[in-house]
Amino acid sequence: MFIKLMMFASLTAGVFCSPNSKRLPYGAPPKIEYTEIPHCAKNTTKAWCLEDSEYPQHEVQQALDQHYQAVLAFYKEKLASTENSVNELDKFNDEVYLCPSSTDYVRPLRAINVEGKWRIIVNRIESYGVKYTQTARIEECNVVVGTSCPLVPSCYESKCIQKNVFHRFLVYNPYDYTFPFTIEKFRLPGSCGCVVGAFHL
Repeated sequence: MFIKLMMFASLTAGVFCSPNSKRLPYGAPPKIEYTEIPHCAKNTTKAWCLEDSEYPQHEVQQALDQHYQAVLAFYKEKLASTENSVNELDKFNDEVYLCPSSTDYVRPLRAINVEGKWRIIVNRIESYGVKYTQTARIEECNVVVGTSCPLVPSCYESKCIQKNVFHRFLVYNPYDYTFPFTIEKFRLPGSCGCVVGAFHL
């Protein structure tokens, strides 16, 4: 009788435990990746959103309140202070660029990280008296990249190029239930440069 019970238990285990089935570790929730393009990015070609009607502000604030001390351990607020960034220049017209560009200081709510995935950036939110603001300086070319630099004489080969810089932002992941915050890298336009080549008569 004992042998029959053992054989039945073995057969039952073999039916419910297929060797090809994928099993998660005990207690680990399934990993869900948010890959959908956000609504704020559907009518723009930029890799960031400054306005977002679907931004989960309430959820982010609740998560910040819950993980207050842990977030402050690795977050440092960076404010844009550019008063003394360039000496002896009083007006924007005093600056001369070889390639025309537009400069702005932005606080994105969503952006594409270096892995090509849209992320929710913690911005414009206050938790326990701490204002979470993350500012980035961006400079975009106002000319088609690859065209000649307007201020360089035509006897030189030249072309305008878009240079990028890397920023580190505190992001919120709504699908990470244990700790929904992390620091990720983002590539944003940093300057519009001019490459000058050979001289031609």
